[in-house]
Amino acid sequence: MTHLAHKKCNPSPEPLSAEICQTYLNKETLGWSMTRDGKSIERRVSFKNYYQTMAFVNAVAWMAHQEDHHPDLEVHYDHCWIRYNTHSVGGLSENDFICAAKVNIILGE
Repeated sequence: MTHLAHKKCNPSPEPLSAEICQTYLNKETLGWSMTRDGKSIERRVSFKNYYQTMAFVNAVAWMAHQEDHHPDLEVHYDHCWIRYNTHSVGGLSENDFICAAKVNIILGE
C-alpha cells in the first residue's frame, strides 16, 4: 500500500507541480497516466462483465463520498474510464493522487 492511500483528502488543496505529479505517477499510482493537457490523471480498468464493472463503480463511489473528492467515470459493459482532477485548483492536487491510490487498492493492487 502506498503512503498516499493512508491519507485523507484535503478540503483546501494546493496545485501540484509537474515534477511532483510525475513522481506520484511513477511511484504511488502505477497504472495511471496524465492527460495531454496535464490537468487530469486517468486510467482504463477492464472487467469480465457488466456486474464486475458496476461493483467497481459502486466501490469507487463509496470511497469518493468518504473522501469528498469525486472522479469523472465513463462506464461501459466490460470497462470503465476513471479520471481525476481538482476543479478548484484548475489542475491536479494531492487529492487526485490520494484517490487514485485508493482506487488501486480497490483493484487489489
